[in-house]
Amino acid sequence: MSDLLAVSDLRVTLATSRGPADALREIGFSMARGDTVGLIGESGCGKSMTALALMGLLPEGARVSGSIRLQDQELVGLPESEYCRVRGNRIGMVFQEPMTALNPLHTIGRQIGESLRLHKGLSGPAARAQALRLLERVQLPQAAQRLDAYPHQLSGGQRQRVVIAIALACGPDLLVADEPTTALDVTIQREVLDLIRELVREDGMGLLLISHDLGVMADTVQRLLVMYGGTVVESGPTAAVFERLAHPYSRGLFAARPRIGLPRGTRLATIPGRVPELADLPRGCPFADRCVLVVDECRRALPALDEVGPGHAVRCIRWKDVAKA
Repeated sequence: MSDLLAVSDLRVTLATSRGPADALREIGFSMARGDTVGLIGESGCGKSMTALALMGLLPEGARVSGSIRLQDQELVGLPESEYCRVRGNRIGMVFQEPMTALNPLHTIGRQIGESLRLHKGLSGPAARAQALRLLERVQLPQAAQRLDAYPHQLSGGQRQRVVIAIALACGPDLLVADEPTTALDVTIQREVLDLIRELVREDGMGLLLISHDLGVMADTVQRLLVMYGGTVVESGPTAAVFERLAHPYSRGLFAARPRIGLPRGTRLATIPGRVPELADLPRGCPFADRCVLVVDECRRALPALDEVGPGHAVRCIRWKDVAKA
């Protein structure tokens, strides 16, 4: 089966007040149609930057190298006029905060219909009718009445369903969901995630899910990419990554997760230090300054990916010692 998406040696360099800074380094992964892949890591690790690179929505002045192939089309270097034909059409995106993703001045029906008119050439009435079908598909209550509502008139969960409807409007090949449940309460989070899984399964599209929640990843994606310092430090089948946790950073994330049943007053484990600023990323392993296993060799160059098991790779020269630490 040919790849739906193939990313190789992706590098994104941003202009900062302190000079050029690499926001992404040596990012590589592939997806077939129907695959579900997760990106996980702390804020500032490069997850959302990866999504923006796929969507062609990087900050002004960003330099991109490497390759992003969507089936037979290379997206790196694609003129903006051509990228507009891909964005919202072949790639749909569910943004983290629906209230900022939606235009407060336009009705829900108009915002869903916009991509249908632009990409599919539907007339106004036809776009409105399809918008209603989409709202019903994402299980928005009183869908017909919501067409003429404005974003502020809906709850957070309802707005997120609208954002999902917009992302699905043109039947994309790939759906990118950037922390789609962050602003929602736990019950609504589960409903939205179940909805996304169901829609992906029905349409056979690829799903790239971005989250900081290990539980969400365990339940939702087939493969997992752990990101830190703008690079992928561990990747593989989700079950294999959770079973082995070969990178010190992956192990730290897992240890820091909240767990039911802990004695009252138990403090959660933490990873010392913080994610470095882009301009401060070291030449070697980006996790070196926070790692208890660091040696001089870790700081000399970005470690190469090493195979842990079938399809499971880690960017750490001391991964065999991680379980002993």
